Amino acid sequence: MLKRYLPILEWLPRYDRQTLSQDLFAAVIVTLMVIPQALAYALLAGLPAVTGLYASMLPLVAYTVFGTSRTLAVGPMAIVSLMTAAALSGIVATGTVAYSEAAATLAFLSGVMLMLMGIFRLGFFANFLSHPVISGLLSASGVLIATSQLGNLLGISMSGFTLIDQLAGLALHWRDFSMPTALIGLGSLGFLMVMRRAGPVLKSWGLSATLSGFIAKAGPIIAVIVSTLLVWAFDLEAHGVAVVGEIPRHLPPIALPSLDPSLLSTLWMPALLISLVGFIESVSLAQMLAAKRRQRISPDQELFALGGSNLAAALSSSMPVTGSLSRTVINFDAGARTPAAGSFAALGVALVTLYLTPLIHFLPIATLAASIIVSTFTLLDARGLKRTWRYSKRDFAAMLATIVLTFVVGVEAGVMAGVGLSLALFLYRTSRPHSALVGRVPGTEHFRNVERYATENDPHVALLRVDESLYFANARYLEDTVYAMVAERPALKHVVLIGSAVNLIDASALESLEAINARLEDSRVKLHLAEVKGPVMDQLKQSDFLEHLTGEVFLSTYHAWEALREEDTVVTPLDGDDASRQD
Repeated sequence: MLKRYLPILEWLPRYDRQTLSQDLFAAVIVTLMVIPQALAYALLAGLPAVTGLYASMLPLVAYTVFGTSRTLAVGPMAIVSLMTAAALSGIVATGTVAYSEAAATLAFLSGVMLMLMGIFRLGFFANFLSHPVISGLLSASGVLIATSQLGNLLGISMSGFTLIDQLAGLALHWRDFSMPTALIGLGSLGFLMVMRRAGPVLKSWGLSATLSGFIAKAGPIIAVIVSTLLVWAFDLEAHGVAVVGEIPRHLPPIALPSLDPSLLSTLWMPALLISLVGFIESVSLAQMLAAKRRQRISPDQELFALGGSNLAAALSSSMPVTGSLSRTVINFDAGARTPAAGSFAALGVALVTLYLTPLIHFLPIATLAASIIVSTFTLLDARGLKRTWRYSKRDFAAMLATIVLTFVVGVEAGVMAGVGLSLALFLYRTSRPHSALVGRVPGTEHFRNVERYATENDPHVALLRVDESLYFANARYLEDTVYAMVAERPALKHVVLIGSAVNLIDASALESLEAINARLEDSRVKLHLAEVKGPVMDQLKQSDFLEHLTGEVFLSTYHAWEALREEDTVVTPLDGDDASRQD
C-alpha cells in the first residue's frame, strides 16, 4: 500500500553507482537546457523570470518521490503558462506581488485537485477529451503562444489571449518596432530553426549520433550565450533592447499561498482545466517513453505525483507545473534511469540561481521569445488535421470548433468546448448504435450481416446483432429498431438479440428490454438472447427480467439457429466477392 503512493521505495533500494552516474549526466544536460526555457515560460505566464527557476526546483523533488515515470521532467510548460496568464490577467495586475501570489494559489488548487483525483483513481476523467480535440487544442494553443511572442520578438508592446486581440495589438503598436530588438529576435529565431534540423546534417559530416543530437538540442543555450554577449558588449539595453534584468540570488521563499475565498472561487475552474490538460500531456508522453524501455507507469499515481509537484510549486512561490515535452525527451535521450535525475537537475538549477544569475542580466527578452516560438512547433499537428478530415468529418468538426474557439475566445473556452464536444460526439455515436440482421454462412457456424454476405435465413427467425453497449442514450433507439423489424416481417415468430458486443446494460436499457419483451409477446413473437457476456448476465440475474423472458438464453448464435429455425430457410444472394466484404 505504501509503495503505491511512494514509488521511490521501489527503485531506491536498488540504486547503484552506475545508475547514479547516468542520472547525474542526464541532470547536467537538462539543467543546461532548462534555464532559458524556465525563464521564457515564466515570462509567458506574466511572471518574473525567476519564477521559472523556482518552478524547476522543489516540484522536481516532489516528483522524484511520488512519480512512476523514470524519465518525465516536471516544470513550466508552454500551454500551462499561457493558461496561467489567461486565468490571472483579468483578476490582478500583471507584474504585481498579488499576481505572483495568485499564480501560487493557482498551483495550489491544481495540486489539490490532482492529488484528490489520484487518491480516488479518477484518471479516467482525462478520457473525456478525445484525441482530435486534444490535437486541435494544442495546435491552436501553439499558434496563440507564438503570436503572443511576436511583440517581444520585434520590440512591440502587445497583449491579449485571443488571436484577434494579439493581431490587433500588433496593428495598433507597430510604430513601437525596435530594429535592434528585431535583429536579435529574428536572428535567434532563424538560428534556432536551423539548429532544430542540424542533427542529421552534423551526423552526415561524421559526428556521432549522440554528439549530433546534443549539439542540435544545445541551440537555445548557444543563442542565449551569444545574444547575451552581444547586448552586453554593445550596450544594446540603452538602445531599447529589453533584457531579463536582475534576478534575485536566493532560493525560493517557502510560504503558504493566499487562500482568500474569493480568489479560490475565481480560480477553481482554470485550475481544473490546467490540471486536465497538463495531466493528459504528461501521461501520454510518459507512457510513450516508458513503452520504449518496457517499463510501465500508473496514470492514477501520476495524478498524485503531479498534484504533489504543484503543491510543492505553490509552497515555493512559483507557478503551475506539469511534464515538459522537450525536457522529458532530453532527459530520456541523455540516459536518465530514475526520477532521481529530476532532483539532481533541481539541485543544478538551485546552484545556477545562487551563483550564476548575474550572467543572465543582459539576456534579451527577444531571445527568450524566439525560444518559445520554436518550442511551439512541437504543438502544431497539421498532419493530424489532414488525417482527421479524411477519416471522420464529425471528429474534424469537433477539432475545428475547438481551434476556432481557442483562437476567438481563449484556451479555457477551447478546453471546455473540447470536453463538451467529445462527450457530445460520444453520446451521438452510441445513441444510434450499429445493428445488423445476420444470417448463417452456408455450411458453417458463422453468422454475418445479410446485406453484406450470401446467407441462409429463416422468415420465422430474426437474428439481430447489436454492436454497442445498451444504456439510457440508446435504449429507445433499440426499441424502435426491433419494432420496425417486426412490423416488416409478418411471419416472424422469434427475435434473437445477439449480445456479443454488449458490455453493459444499464437500468434504462433493462426497462427497454422488458418493454420489448412485453410488446413482442403481445404480437406472439418470442424474445431470445444469445452470446450474453458473463458480467452482463450477472447483472440481468439481479433483476426478474430472465424470469419473464418469453424465450431462451442461448450460449451461441448457432445454438439459437439450430433450435429455432424451420425447414423453409432461404439463401439471400449477393453480387460480387462476398468473402471480401466487411461485416
